[in-house]
Amino acid sequence: MTIALGLDVGTQGTKGLALDVESRKIVARASRAYGLIEGLPAGSAEQHPDTWWRAIVEVVRALVRDLGPRAGEIRCLGVSGQQHGFVPLDAAGAVIRPAKLWCDTSTADEARELSQRVGRAIPAGFTASKILWLKRHEPANFARLRTVLLPHDWVNWKLTGRACMEAGDASGTGFFDVRARKFDARAMDAIDARLAACVPELVAPDAPIGTVRDDVASSLSLPRGVLVAPGGGDNMMSAIGAGATRPGVFVISLGTSATAFTYSATPIVDPEGLIASFCDSTGGWLPLLCTMNATGVLEEVRSHAAPPNDHASLTARAALVEPGCGGVLFVPYLSGERVPDLPHATGMIVGLRHGSLDPAVLYRAAIEGVSLNLAWGIERMRALGIAVDSVRLVGGGARNPLWRQVLADVLDAPVTALAETETGALGAAMQAASTAGSATVGDLQPVAVGEATSGARPDAERVRAYRIALDAFRRAARSADAR
Repeated sequence: MTIALGLDVGTQGTKGLALDVESRKIVARASRAYGLIEGLPAGSAEQHPDTWWRAIVEVVRALVRDLGPRAGEIRCLGVSGQQHGFVPLDAAGAVIRPAKLWCDTSTADEARELSQRVGRAIPAGFTASKILWLKRHEPANFARLRTVLLPHDWVNWKLTGRACMEAGDASGTGFFDVRARKFDARAMDAIDARLAACVPELVAPDAPIGTVRDDVASSLSLPRGVLVAPGGGDNMMSAIGAGATRPGVFVISLGTSATAFTYSATPIVDPEGLIASFCDSTGGWLPLLCTMNATGVLEEVRSHAAPPNDHASLTARAALVEPGCGGVLFVPYLSGERVPDLPHATGMIVGLRHGSLDPAVLYRAAIEGVSLNLAWGIERMRALGIAVDSVRLVGGGARNPLWRQVLADVLDAPVTALAETETGALGAAMQAASTAGSATVGDLQPVAVGEATSGARPDAERVRAYRIALDAFRRAARSADAR
């Protein structure tokens, strides 16, 4: 018998699960929450990697405890990690400073400069601008830099002692050639001449990178010899976990950020840089849209509403509000925005009239605002030739029935919420089982798809109404840039 562990090291916490490969069932789960470092300047978003490791230790120990005698069947593990974060290591392998994360917009000036230097758009959220920021703002720390890792790479390094990257996560750095699946020397030189010596080796997605070190296995209560898969960025692992490993399967993940992606057998490169031209973690490509504001916008409304202010209650009340909220538009750029490229933008609520400040109206307006912003980006994906025939919805927001219906109407496509929403951790476990030779990703597709919990189909009248609302949203959003 084989059990594969999957870990998803995210922005809000670390989640883990244990997959019984033979029965194709998840047999244990655990999670630990954490937050960002507080008190930083506006636009900064950082976490210390030690925070991730403490959560990983607790999660793995909890999984082992829940598995009981079956813990001895753990043969492999994989790691999914938040993309784009910059983990700088010195010559001794020590973390030089906290990691700047994907949602850090303090490097917008560096991103703009790099984009001009290399002749293509490099978003502020990508790793490249964070390295240039370190060079400019913390030269003493930059002088110590010897190794550049991404969050999941750092976890792999802690587990195995091997520093490496795979093409999926590496394609989100801003200095990677997605067509050739190798580092872009010209882009690295635009940051610093010695950066090429700081990036680790690239590894293939279909073989283990090593085993958990004995001392680490002991601290995690794992058996010795557990194989470690290459893992990948959270979007790449979520694609595996949601079954987006063939053309035609479109996935939207609603979490802290919102992402929309699909598999492609060939690279799709957006000359405007709005759609990320990622590699996936199976050997293909993963064109991806990422917006920075999703579930946190709803939480912002919920936290300031009078009781009963749980999400279920607010959703039920918001469902009674007419679509379009009587003209109220919520531009949800509370953390700036990545698509459209407005890192300095602020949120806006326009079209207010008497009664518009009802929490139910604001809650529905928040759902519609996040969804319209996604639709704006997905229009760009369609323009690049990407079909959106049906949508699989994952992440925390997938549980909201009103949000499922709004997305179906806004996108004019059927939306299905998967039973297993933690597709990042599941994808990591599936990849681990595959690289260990216990099963193929195709064998484990029934786990990925599971039984769909519920779905929503577009309504023609609402589809027409939301098309008009999208035009109004675009006009409002363009005025939200705070520069």
